[in-house]
Amino acid sequence: MNLIEIAKETLEIEIEALRQMQTRLDENFLKAVDLILNTKGKLIITGVGKSGLVGAKMAATFASTGTSSFFLHPTEALHGDLGMIGKEDTLLAISNSGESEELTKILPHIKRFDIPLIGMTGNPNSSLGRYADVWLDIAVLREACPLNTAPTASTTVTMALGDALAVALMKKRGFEKEDFASFHPGGSLGKKLFVKVKDLMRTEDLPVINEKTPLKEAIMVMSEGKLGNVLIVNDKEEFTALLSDGDLRRALMKEDFSMDEPAYTYATKAPKSYSNTELLASEALEIIEKARIQLLPITDTSGRIVGVLHIHDLVNAGIKST
Repeated sequence: MNLIEIAKETLEIEIEALRQMQTRLDENFLKAVDLILNTKGKLIITGVGKSGLVGAKMAATFASTGTSSFFLHPTEALHGDLGMIGKEDTLLAISNSGESEELTKILPHIKRFDIPLIGMTGNPNSSLGRYADVWLDIAVLREACPLNTAPTASTTVTMALGDALAVALMKKRGFEKEDFASFHPGGSLGKKLFVKVKDLMRTEDLPVINEKTPLKEAIMVMSEGKLGNVLIVNDKEEFTALLSDGDLRRALMKEDFSMDEPAYTYATKAPKSYSNTELLASEALEIIEKARIQLLPITDTSGRIVGVLHIHDLVNAGIKST
C-alpha cells in the first residue's frame, strides 16, 4: 500500500467515525447544551494527554463564541488549582477510556462540591461515565493508527463533538457575527466591523497648498508629503481640488504647460472626499476601489481637511472591502 492509499484510508476511518457519532447524537447532547447554557459561572474543560490538547482547543472555541470557558489540567487541579472551580461553574471532562488516573482523582472532589459534570468518554461504565451527570459518547470502532493505539479517530470525534456543542450554543444564544468580531478585534471580521476611518486616517504633515500656489512649489510639497498627491484649498481653507502625480504627467503634455502656473490649473476639481470619520474602514476602501483612486481626503462639515485615507494604509492594516 502506497502512502497516498494509507492517507486515504486514515481519512476514511476518521470520516466513518464521525458518521457513527452523528447517528448516536441523542437527548444527552441536548442536556449538555442546556446545562452549559444555564451555567452562571464558567465552563471548565479538563483532560490529560491528547484529550487535554483537544480540551484546550475546545475551551478556546467556546470562549470565542460566547461561552465563558477555560482549560484546567487535572494535575494542576490536584495541586491547588481546584480552587479555580466555583460552585456556579460546570466541568466538562474528557477521557476516551474514562479511567485516566489524574482525571479520576479529581472526580470525587467535583461531586463533593456538587458541580455539574459532563463526561466525554467512550465507556459509560468507566469512572468518568459513572460520575458524569451527562455522558457524551466519543467511542470509535477503531483508531486510524495501524496499531489501533495512537489517539487519532477518537481525538477527531472528540474535537468535532466539541465544535457541535459550541455551534449549538451559538444558535441558542443568538450569537451573531458582530458578537464574534467583538471577541476577535484583531481578526479580519473584527477589522471589517469595528475599525473606522478615524482610526486609520493620517492627520499630521498633510501636503496641503493654497489654490494660488505655483506648480513648482506644489511639486516640492508633493515630494515631501510622500502621498503622490497634493491637497488644494481656497482662502477659506475649504478643500477644492487635488493634484495627483497622474494630473502632473498629463499637465506635462500640454503645449501651454508652465511651472509658474497655479497648481490648481492642472488639478482635478471637486475630487472625491468624505466627511464621516465614523465610516467603517472597509466601506471607505470600497469607495476608494470604486472611484479608482488611491487617496480619500476626509473633511469636516465645513469642507476643511481633517485627514486623508490612503489605500496603502488600509491594505497594510488588513482591511478588506465589504
